[in-house]
This record gives sequence, structure tokens and C-alpha cells, in this order.
Amino acid sequence: MGSDAAFEYDGGRVAPGTRRNLRYAISETYLGDPIRIPVTVVNSEREGPTVFLSAASHGDELNGIEVVREVAYEWDLSDLVGTLVCLPVLNVPGFLAQQRYLPIYDRDLNRSFPGREDSTSAKRMAARIFDNFIAPCDFGIDFHTSTRGRTNMLHVRADMSDDAVARLAQAFGSNVIIDSQGGDGLLRSEATRSGIPTVTVEMGEAHRFQRDLIDDALAGVESVFAEYELREPSVVRWPGWRTVIHDTNERTWIRADVGGIVDMHHESGSLVREGDRICTLTDPFKSDTVAVEAPFTGLLVGVLENPVVYPGNPLCHLIELDDDVRRVVEREQTRDATS
Repeated sequence: MGSDAAFEYDGGRVAPGTRRNLRYAISETYLGDPIRIPVTVVNSEREGPTVFLSAASHGDELNGIEVVREVAYEWDLSDLVGTLVCLPVLNVPGFLAQQRYLPIYDRDLNRSFPGREDSTSAKRMAARIFDNFIAPCDFGIDFHTSTRGRTNMLHVRADMSDDAVARLAQAFGSNVIIDSQGGDGLLRSEATRSGIPTVTVEMGEAHRFQRDLIDDALAGVESVFAEYELREPSVVRWPGWRTVIHDTNERTWIRADVGGIVDMHHESGSLVREGDRICTLTDPFKSDTVAVEAPFTGLLVGVLENPVVYPGNPLCHLIELDDDVRRVVEREQTRDATS
């Protein structure tokens, strides 16, 4: 998008050198009232890329909302180069109900992209969002949290076989990148297939703001802006260590084999060694105890927060680290424990 180009969407335009806050209609309620999503477009007079930041395609995932809002409304964007499209709440019906899915047949908005104007309610909403505010962009970042009852350390999910996506993922500067193409209908997958390199940032848990993770994600956005020269020169961050988890790496969701009450012994982001007790499951009388041990030495990317499980429910997400990274993580966690 050049300095003489307006950002155009169905029903309006944002001229160079201006910004616009709008509530954009993507559907209607049972009463025929419009369902509107909040959108902020900042269009610089200086030529540069067009980037989107999106959050809350799952309505109860709140951390990303605050990241997008702070970039849009608290950052000084007077030196912006290019165009910034901020979409803090994609799933407005889910956000209002404080639930993950659209409260319209429980459809998943983040399995409905790029959408279709003549299809289901979810795909019609997705099409309005995608066609107007994703398709005009050059790249994007989509913010998520774990589902309710679980939490994730901050990490990036990206298709690292795509060089443009890999550049974006590395620029964000997280310790962990999980390499995957992603399933059909995901915003990041469908945008990338449409030539708009996009990554997902996973951070924390649903139903809350977690300030430390929000600040870390904001630093990641600032690093991306530096990589693509969207603002005055600043430094692309190096997180101190990084691991990229491919399909060839060892990683697993460890699941409960029995129902019960869970006592989790480690937090997300913790390094555990093979044989370490990750958690303990007990019955209501504490008469039957089941110890869950790490099958290999690795990093806990995600752990259970809600301490009750049925058989088969996930307890934690464990990833393998190579020897060099593992030694760095050991030193870092030992220093943090003694400081």
C-alpha cells in the first residue's frame, strides 16, 4: 500500500494520513439487529506494508484483546510506515457470552475462514472479516490463549516451511515456535494459503488478562514492527534461546488414564526431566494415588489449570529440547530459582 493509497473495505475507505475506529457489521441477531466487530485502521502517509493484528476469534480468549488494544490506542503511531489493521474482538457474540464458540449452533469461528457469503452463519461472518480486513494485508498476527481450564506459555505456531511465515515467526522473538501448517479453516492457515503470511501467538489461559504475558506479547509485536521497518528503527529481539518444534521432534499431550483430582507439581514453561513427577491424581478419599511422570526430558508448554479430569483429558503438553537449548534453559531456570 503506497502513500497515495486508501485502505478500502466494503462500505468505506481510510485515506492516507488518517485513522478510523469503526464498528463493522458482519451479521445480524435473531431480532435483525446488526452484529458489529470493532476495527481500527491506521493508514500512514508513508509507503509500507499492511499488517493485521487480530484476537478473540474464540470469545473467551482475552489476553490478545489487550495486546491489540494497546497497540492501537496507546502506542504512538505517528511514525508508522504502512497500514495497521487492528481487530481486537473477532467473535463478538462469543465475547458477549464469554464462551469459546459462537453461541449460534456452537460453531467455531476459527475453523470457518476464509468463509463463504452463501454458507453457514459462521462462514458468512468469517467471509465478511476475511474479505474486508485480512485479504488486503501483507502479513498478520492472530492472538490466542489456551482453552478454559488449561494455560500455555507464550509461544508461536507457524508453518516454518514457508519462508515468509518463518521470517515473521522468528521476528516475534518467542522462545518456542511450534512448526505446523494448521488445520483447514484456521485464520492463520487460510491467510497464509492466500499469500498473507500469518502466525498464531498462544499465551496464557482464557477468561483473564495476564499482564506479564501481555507485556511479553507487546514486545514481540514491537520486534515484528522493527523487522519490517513499520516504525522508527528499533531492535529485533532475541529471546536468549529458541527451539523450533517440528513433527520430527518428540512432543506429546500427556493424558489422564483415570478420573480424579489433579495436583500439578510444575507450571507451564518448566523444564522437567525424564521420570520427574509432573502431577498426581487422587480420588476424593485420597486412597488411590496415580503419579504421572515425564516420559522424556522436556519443556512443559501447556499445563492443566482446572484440577479435575475424566480419563483421556489432557494434563500437559510436553516438548523435547535439544542438548544445547536444554543446557541454556537449565541455567536460566536455576538462576531464576536462586535470585
